[in-house]
Amino acid sequence: MRIVSLVPSLSEAVAATLPEALVGVTDWCTHPEGLPATRVGGSKYPDLDRVLALRPDVVLVNVEENREQDADALRAAGVELYVTYPRTVDEALDELGRMLTALGAPGEPDWLAAARTAWAGLPTPALRRAVVPVWRRPWIVLGGDTFAGDVLRRLGVTNVYADSAERYPRPSLDELHAQDADLVVLPDEPYPFTRDDGPEAFPALPCALVSGRHLTWYGPSLAEAPALLTAQLTQAPPT
Repeated sequence: MRIVSLVPSLSEAVAATLPEALVGVTDWCTHPEGLPATRVGGSKYPDLDRVLALRPDVVLVNVEENREQDADALRAAGVELYVTYPRTVDEALDELGRMLTALGAPGEPDWLAAARTAWAGLPTPALRRAVVPVWRRPWIVLGGDTFAGDVLRRLGVTNVYADSAERYPRPSLDELHAQDADLVVLPDEPYPFTRDDGPEAFPALPCALVSGRHLTWYGPSLAEAPALLTAQLTQAPPT
């Protein structure tokens, strides 16, 4: 099996389970460090000639992360795609299990079993309402039906835009300030929010700086995500 992954979280999942099969990854595939696979460009703009040159048996893609035209071009070239699109934690865990089985894993890996255990039976946390920016200039926030939104919901944080028809609304900063929120969640990816870049836009609210990988990736990081994100979210005191 020769696998090219155009999704960083899936690259990590395959590298942790079937490392010898992973022959190509994107420039944004940062975990685990030192991946020996060939780099094929970005998730949004991969070098398709480089992908095809690797003679993959399957290319892993995601509906949200990768462009439809790239998927269509790979299919037209005769490449088999494995398409993922989880929008909840449970969907992600089950989809990972199905994908790894389809790719030839002999059984469920230990990290996936640990992730299932980590997300099962979480204590009922205190509810908070949050605005969750994922970009600025312009401001873009988590909307409805998103995996990261479900991660936060499971940890007791309600996204104030959870009922939005848009998955990633683009409200003005004035609109964000007008929301009934008591918390701002600022992940360090895709936009690299830091203590000096992001919180100053929300002076009236506590801001929780969280790991974007643990909030948005579905792979081995899911095993650590509940504990790590809970600790990061609780560092922002309630208003």
